[in-house]
Amino acid sequence: MILSKGNFRFIKLQQDDLELVRQWRNSPRISQFMEYREYITPEKQQEWFESVNNQFNLYFLIEYEFKKIGLINAKDIDWDKASIEGGIFFWEEEIYNTPIPAFVSILFAELMIRILHLTVYAHILKTNDRAIRYNLQLGFELCSGQETVENQQYVLTPESYLEKSARLRKAFYILMGNSPYVLLIEPDDIKTGIGGKLLERIEPSSITSIQETAEGKRIVFDFSI
Repeated sequence: MILSKGNFRFIKLQQDDLELVRQWRNSPRISQFMEYREYITPEKQQEWFESVNNQFNLYFLIEYEFKKIGLINAKDIDWDKASIEGGIFFWEEEIYNTPIPAFVSILFAELMIRILHLTVYAHILKTNDRAIRYNLQLGFELCSGQETVENQQYVLTPESYLEKSARLRKAFYILMGNSPYVLLIEPDDIKTGIGGKLLERIEPSSITSIQETAEGKRIVFDFSI
């Protein structure tokens, strides 16, 4: 599966990229902001991948200008309750103080909220000030009873996202111009079940075109602010 717009691409995590992700996930710069901070061995990474490569999880490598810069995910997808647990981390430090992280989140939220109509939950350590500020801009709100919790739960509803992220979405679509918003569902996505689940939930009115290609089903969407 590949989600793309302009210079950004989300590429579904594959076997060949596990070692890249493992190395960065073990980095103290990344792990300090994670609830799970134990060292991850290749065997543990493989076991984890086999447990999430299914219809209830989506892990994407984030690619910007053909360079892999991080990982973003929708895990523990509850298709009946229409909710997911989101997560993200970047390993390229030079993008931290740029609009890129916010634009990555907009691209992801457009899929999860405006196309699939899912509510997004996220856990953020209460000491991770950068992540908290960045998620509040998108419309995330602290869940009830989380004020004293170390790893706090936040929620992003469709209503809050559309209201509070308007400025970011406007900037995103201005800078991305007329580049198409494309979701490619590949044969392996159908095999694991995630492709079929996405196709069931996609809002038909948001689709510009659907094309069957050698790579898979190419769906183009047309979004604006």
